[in-house]
Amino acid sequence: MARWRKPTKEEILENRRNLGERARSGHLRIPGAVGEIRKSFGMTQDEFAKMLALTRRQVAEIEAGTANPTLATLEKIGRLFGFGIGFVPKSD
Repeated sequence: MARWRKPTKEEILENRRNLGERARSGHLRIPGAVGEIRKSFGMTQDEFAKMLALTRRQVAEIEAGTANPTLATLEKIGRLFGFGIGFVPKSD
């Protein structure tokens, strides 16, 4: 499997804008967002986990939607893209 190339600063900023817009519109869910944040940095699950002081398994489970991450973990991940944790109105 080919390794991702590291994104440019411009690509990271564009990914941040896109994720932010999806979050504001209520169309961003934690499992998908975590995977997109990680991939936008061009990191493997192992690299991402080490950066956040998590295990690769924890990252994989968060991305799969099977984990129950703590608020502190979600804040660490969100901080990478300037996100905070909060309630968003549910769109039907």
